[in-house]
Amino acid sequence: MSVGKPLPHDTAALHVTGAARYVDDIPTPAGTLHLAFGLSPVARGALTAMDLSAVRAAPGVVTVLTADDLPFANDVSPSVHDEPLLATDRVHYVGQPLFLVVATSHLAARTAARLGTPEIAEETPILTVDEALAADSRFEDGPVIWTKGQAEVAITTAPRVVQGQIEVGGQEHFYLEGQAALALPQDGGEMVVHSSTQHPTEIQHKVAEALGLPMRDVRVETRRMGGGFGGKESQGNALAVACAVAARATGRPCKMRYDRDDDMVITGKRHDLRIEYRAGFDETGRLLGVEFRHLIRCGWAQDLSLPVADRAMLHADNAYLLDHVRIESHRLKTNTCSATAFRGFGGPQGMVGIERVMDHIAHDLGLDPLTVRRVNYYADAPAAGAEGGPSAPPQHSQGNVAPPEDISKTKESGDLASRGALDVPEPHVVGEAEGQTTPYGMAVTDFILNRMTDDLAARCEYDARRARVAEWNAGNPLLKRGIALTPVKFGISFTLTHLNQAGALVHVYQDGSVQVNHGGTEMGQGLYQKMAQVAGESFGLGLEAIKVTATDTGKVPNTSATAASSGSDLNGMAVKRACDAIRERMADCLAGLYQVPVEDVVFAENRVRIGAEEISFPRAAQLAYENRVSLSATGFYKTPDLAWDRKAGTGRPFFYFAHGAACTEVVIDTLTGEYRILRTDILHDVGRSLNPALDIGQIEGGYVQGAGWLTTEELVWDDKGRLRTHAPSTYKIPACGDRPEVFNVALWDGENAAETIYRSKAVGEPPFMLGISALMALSDAVGACGAAYPALDAPATPEQVLAAVRRVRHG
Repeated sequence: MSVGKPLPHDTAALHVTGAARYVDDIPTPAGTLHLAFGLSPVARGALTAMDLSAVRAAPGVVTVLTADDLPFANDVSPSVHDEPLLATDRVHYVGQPLFLVVATSHLAARTAARLGTPEIAEETPILTVDEALAADSRFEDGPVIWTKGQAEVAITTAPRVVQGQIEVGGQEHFYLEGQAALALPQDGGEMVVHSSTQHPTEIQHKVAEALGLPMRDVRVETRRMGGGFGGKESQGNALAVACAVAARATGRPCKMRYDRDDDMVITGKRHDLRIEYRAGFDETGRLLGVEFRHLIRCGWAQDLSLPVADRAMLHADNAYLLDHVRIESHRLKTNTCSATAFRGFGGPQGMVGIERVMDHIAHDLGLDPLTVRRVNYYADAPAAGAEGGPSAPPQHSQGNVAPPEDISKTKESGDLASRGALDVPEPHVVGEAEGQTTPYGMAVTDFILNRMTDDLAARCEYDARRARVAEWNAGNPLLKRGIALTPVKFGISFTLTHLNQAGALVHVYQDGSVQVNHGGTEMGQGLYQKMAQVAGESFGLGLEAIKVTATDTGKVPNTSATAASSGSDLNGMAVKRACDAIRERMADCLAGLYQVPVEDVVFAENRVRIGAEEISFPRAAQLAYENRVSLSATGFYKTPDLAWDRKAGTGRPFFYFAHGAACTEVVIDTLTGEYRILRTDILHDVGRSLNPALDIGQIEGGYVQGAGWLTTEELVWDDKGRLRTHAPSTYKIPACGDRPEVFNVALWDGENAAETIYRSKAVGEPPFMLGISALMALSDAVGACGAAYPALDAPATPEQVLAAVRRVRHG
């Protein structure tokens, strides 16, 4: 009665009225102190001394802490203990924390932090991937290389070859609520921490380590975040540890939040990278062999760079069967902020590479890029039962602009030459699903993008619109249009296998009210509402009877981050198991009391049917309590059938794949490089949706954020390593006016082949990659300006688009 309904976010009313409470809104005890970091003005050098006398003398300052004052571990790294909370003898990037100011107000702390005068013997920083390669500055001994088949042979013997590179920029998370933490000292040295974090257990672990306490003595609570997008998976560690250390030192509650400028300067971003490629193919566009070289700028500390880089490699195939492929990944260490998790976790970067290859092949052959993409798709798995199709929820449009009047014509492919000899195994034939595997050896058995692409292309009238684009471009020398339809195949699971677990704690009270707690965190995506729906389904209750309480390490221990799009998959199963255990106990009790078989006890519509009798759920709970039945249970779930060897690059890292496709149409001004996204049509696969309304919202937001990454969001560092785009005035996220004028979103109707919670699929990260269609549409529009390949880098800002137009026009 609950699952599958398009219900609104459980705290939507609180969000829009400003009543939702975040960390900075929690009423603080009298005497609470406020913290700020003093930051390095230099990207690289030896820290020889710090004069902090002016800081200590500043109004409101209670104390100032340096690395020497820290009682135990000086580390906030999520991985290899290479990220000190406060710098010791060296500095590694502009914005690295050097000292910690503890003051009576936020303003006093922040003002005083600017008064420190560190003495740093400045050295030439390593800022670019080229400089890092030259210095052999990296996080692993050498490149990580995965291979399948014989890529070199396949490329060398292919009838046609293209090669090139694409620069793919990073991205600022720009969560609306900045990083924040509050530490409350307790009896016996224990600590309670409120943190805006996607990973409460990580915060618990790092705080315990910094205070020399067992984890049981640190409790972390997270009610909600005002956005995370991966930026609060590890980046909140520094604030929570700083607050806890200062609270221990002063005996007073301590609070810290970054102002926007500090947040952008200090915290990590999406990994930017250069992708170099070489691809061999035949005259149909079928890719015979491909080589990728990823040069990834990781920043100064390892953070989560290795698994991010791994996932970029894991998604280098996207939706395409690559028989012969070599992927080489360099994880490069630079004097910039430590790059970190971001929605998609490296997957988007890997996908951009193969989509560029498909686009380049199509241009070389004069074919429609969608034709080339479809020739290379994995074969669909057989449809289960009836053919899948769009689900009941209608397409949702924003704006009232009619589809533009017209747009592009398929280029003539010319005479087809003979395929040529290839001294390697023959490539697959589309339609042969049996035995197809990814570059890392995982069988692809649930692919559905051939059917989905047919459906989307028909509903968005792709062929007719492409012809109209060509007609428009032929008659308009200044404004050029472009259209692209691109797919997404995204693997779901943490690649670090042990993280694929979750727990839940459920209480049914004697009045029939239900309290649910689980290890996932709420960052606006609606996870709590989905978990309430799962509990409601188990007990046959409406959501008014169920309360999901703040994520709390004291209730559910050893949680994994709410990341990898796994929040609903993992926690949903844990919640269901806990609820089912209580329901079964209640059913056994009631069956005995009423002398009926247990299978005749049915929970539905807020009532319990017991044979011919019917009672309310509260009465059932009261009876169970009076008969001494436990109405509390824990639930635990671990994802089955996962095995992954990251060094060898082989195994089954994912439980299943989520799919989607987007068609985007754009127009560019060839005199200025400015552009607009005119229309976007999306068909996305969420299995049997737990909540279609929330899922459509995630898809819309994911697309816009993905398109923003590849178009407007540009991070710029100067030659001293200083971030110059560190505020909304200089860093441009998409605004309402940047969304497509016509925006149609539909859900693909079909249950997940894998045994997930009610056969749903993850929806957090996969829609982000739908934004790649915007970049490919811009490339298509630029390509209409001349014969040369556009080679458009990302972000495709107006400046980049204008430069590409000039390259195409002038060869």
